[in-house]
Amino acid sequence: MSTVTAPEKTKSGTGVKIGWGLTALLVVFFLFDVVGKLTKAQAVLHTLPDLGIPESILVWTGLSLLIGTILYVIPATAFLGAVLLTGYLGGAVFTHLRVEDPLLSHTLTPIYFGIVVWGALYLRDKRVRDVLLLRRPEQ
Repeated sequence: MSTVTAPEKTKSGTGVKIGWGLTALLVVFFLFDVVGKLTKAQAVLHTLPDLGIPESILVWTGLSLLIGTILYVIPATAFLGAVLLTGYLGGAVFTHLRVEDPLLSHTLTPIYFGIVVWGALYLRDKRVRDVLLLRRPEQ
């Protein structure tokens, strides 16, 4: 019977530090987005009609981003947080595709963020590296 444990403490290497640095940058960006949605900032409200998003779901999208971000920062739930953030970012890609926004500047931006989400997690969590490199975890 296997048990789920918190990620093991890793030696503080350059890759781990870079991973946490990227995570910090992502968290700042995501929290900025969350605050804009939860406070219904004018800049956010201004973009909703162009994207075809009703104001009534703004708080819910902000809360879903907040939950994913919190889970992403906690080492024991970081993988789940990364999956939830990936889903959120995928919805953003679809939204921009649907309204035919410019590809490089709008539509692909959430994909760039998703790459950084997973890259940072790869750098800071040995378990993710083991899975992606098809290594067996040490017993």
